[in-house]
Amino acid sequence: MIKIRVVAVGKVKEKYFREAIEEYSVRLSRFCEFSVSEVKEENYDKPTPALVKKIIADEGERIKKAIKGYTVVFSPEGKKYSSEGFADRIKKLTDEGVGEISFVIGGSYGIDGEVKRAAKESVSFSDMTFPHTLARVMALEQLYRAFMIITGSVYNK
Repeated sequence: MIKIRVVAVGKVKEKYFREAIEEYSVRLSRFCEFSVSEVKEENYDKPTPALVKKIIADEGERIKKAIKGYTVVFSPEGKKYSSEGFADRIKKLTDEGVGEISFVIGGSYGIDGEVKRAAKESVSFSDMTFPHTLARVMALEQLYRAFMIITGSVYNK
């Protein structure tokens, strides 16, 4: 069974997001060994541009320690997939023998360039910007949808 890990910056404070994440985590456990690794988020009031660079670098170091296996970052400049295309990509990776995939969701200021360069792929949800806690829910839902598509379920209809 493939291992799927979501590495995300910060804790989810909103109860409704935590409940959605828990629900999709349970659903995903039917198809994979699923886990979420939260890394510490840096919080500063009104950070300067230099401090933002430091925040991204510090969070990047934590992300690098948490990722394992084949790494995919969620980033605005990444490849856009349909749900079916995303499912096909996951199936292809598993068919090629990839046993573990880490999906990375950055913090409020984005993902460190070193993490992006080290990743095998970059995926974009949209050209729009989303809060990183909502992106986490969206990622889990799309992962669940992908496995449902792979198994031929009607969930995607």
